[in-house]
Amino acid sequence: MNTLQKALIALSVGSLLSVSAQAAVNYAGQPYVGVKVGKFLVDTDGLDDPTAYGIYAGYNFDPNFGAEIEYVGSSDTDIETGVRGVNAEYNLKTYGAYGTYRYQFPDTGLYAKGKLGFAKAEIDVSASNVLGGSVSESDSDSGLAGGIGLGYNFNPNMSLEAEYDYVAEDIALLTVGAHFKF
Repeated sequence: MNTLQKALIALSVGSLLSVSAQAAVNYAGQPYVGVKVGKFLVDTDGLDDPTAYGIYAGYNFDPNFGAEIEYVGSSDTDIETGVRGVNAEYNLKTYGAYGTYRYQFPDTGLYAKGKLGFAKAEIDVSASNVLGGSVSESDSDSGLAGGIGLGYNFNPNMSLEAEYDYVAEDIALLTVGAHFKF
């Protein structure tokens, strides 16, 4: 081996070691809490899409991977019954636990987010008539859920996100949220 080849090998190894050292910077993790508002997208005839509001908390293990839990509820929304003197309404609640991945676009505060996990959706329906009779019913569904989103870091501690989430069969969620990182 000549001197030039040895120098190139030493330079290559030194470059790789410095990249590895930069990647090994200690990332202590970062917890965050946030609020979100939006719409439940309900794919069932006769049901209007209710307003959604929620809270969430998470922890970023490194700049890309994390975990998140959330609760999202809805306002009471009227159901068109088509029967005079009968009033009906429903509301939704969802609970979820997700693994998250964020891709930070270079040289900008913009990032893409994906999440995958499990969610439980609950629906409460109540109806009453002018004679004073009433009935209520509840149902729930749980299973695999996930979402995609786009966010913007205003500074190291504050972010804004827009998300589309698949929650359960016939229920999706479109929200805008803000969160504070500790």
